[in-house]
Amino acid sequence: MAVITFSRQYGSEGDEIAARVREMLGYRLFDKRLMVRVASEMGLSDNEIVDFTEANYKARNFLERLFIRRSSRVVAEASTWTQEAGGTRTVEVAQLDEEWCVRMVKATVEAAYKQDNIVIVGRGGQAILQDRPGVLHVRIEAPLEKRIQRVRYGEAAGLAAEFQQKRAEQIVSERDKATAAYVSRFYHVDWDDPLLYHLVINTGKVGVDAAAHLVANAVGHLPAVEEPD
Repeated sequence: MAVITFSRQYGSEGDEIAARVREMLGYRLFDKRLMVRVASEMGLSDNEIVDFTEANYKARNFLERLFIRRSSRVVAEASTWTQEAGGTRTVEVAQLDEEWCVRMVKATVEAAYKQDNIVIVGRGGQAILQDRPGVLHVRIEAPLEKRIQRVRYGEAAGLAAEFQQKRAEQIVSERDKATAAYVSRFYHVDWDDPLLYHLVINTGKVGVDAAAHLVANAVGHLPAVEEPD
């Protein structure tokens, strides 16, 4: 009985390892569907649920960091309605910025933690649940060239051969920067800090199945969580 968080470099096969671990242990994935279920228990409606992750976060450029450091981009909208005594309905559209959406993700992660047997991929899980008992924090890495090669023959495969390498390098760089910026900005930790994790796995040396077995074995060695009196 545990929660596992995965942090992964882009192209490191972290998603594949997380999926394999879930299959092996029978855990649930923390995704939009689970967020909706957890949020409903918190008294929130579906239109208030925004799964704002590092995957849809855009790292700020130099000018944005310099001049609009304190602002927060609008990333979603939520519609609510009220009905007046005469039966007239009034619809209000609220703009949800990054800070609001991150608070939503954080609250649902913390609520999901209480349900146990969950895999959380990204979303700052290693920071949100940093000191919680019964949580295994896993970091998946791989050599840069290996990650670029995987992306080149994956996402960039549809491009002409002369553009595949350059596009793959761009994708890996942009996604790693965005993830590091997301975790740093919203949770004030260094994404690369090995001290955040129980286990750091290099998939340049270990395959997906072997990595998944390492994680599953490590879960079994977590200290037992004491039940409250």
